[in-house]
Amino acid sequence: MTEFADIWSYLAQGPLVWLAATMAAYLVGDMAFRASGRKPFVNPVLIAVVLLAATLWTTQTPYATYFEGAQFVHFMLGPATVALAVPLYTHRAIIRKTIFPLVAALLAGSLTAVVSALFIANAFGIEGVTLASLAPKSATAPVALGVSEAVGGSPTLTAVLVILTGITGAVIATPILNLLRIRDWRARGFAVGVAAHGIGTARAFQVNEQAGAFAGVGMGLNALLTAILAPLILTFFQ
Repeated sequence: MTEFADIWSYLAQGPLVWLAATMAAYLVGDMAFRASGRKPFVNPVLIAVVLLAATLWTTQTPYATYFEGAQFVHFMLGPATVALAVPLYTHRAIIRKTIFPLVAALLAGSLTAVVSALFIANAFGIEGVTLASLAPKSATAPVALGVSEAVGGSPTLTAVLVILTGITGAVIATPILNLLRIRDWRARGFAVGVAAHGIGTARAFQVNEQAGAFAGVGMGLNALLTAILAPLILTFFQ
């Protein structure tokens, strides 16, 4: 047991160990997702987060040590976001035809995401840094972190909130949209992209390509609008 602890202590300092652990955790989550018949509540990101959190807690590994190895995944968030331009270009004709409904839905969704979060938090007495960290939670991570820092929030807390928002949206979006009898893939995808950013968009692509394309549109436009609205709306709660 002592020998294993010594070996692990040595390996844990290497950055590739935690990059490999991150990829392995996601692969396990994806396998479970496929084995379940792609059930939305068996979300691969959620499973990966739980597995990694349990590993870090069990091995008493500081988050800073983990991030040093897994930061390549963080870096790839930027290129992954840019890569969404491909399905957007593919479905550009359909997007142009529905531009006005998309703008109306974007305004409603973005405003609701920011205002509802701040209103509920304020009602429970949350203020200061924590309140500011909540404002951009529905934007994609790179934008949300920048907005959080600009308005005096904690980027670390915002990152946690962004992940929780994305996972929650990816899990409950399909059942809720089915319950509401919304069948149009454009509407379903756009709603998920606005509400649950990258994680929701990934889920939309798993369900339908057109839904994924519109989720990408929603995610990108919501990130832009949130960067404008969040600082303005936050001033009314401070």
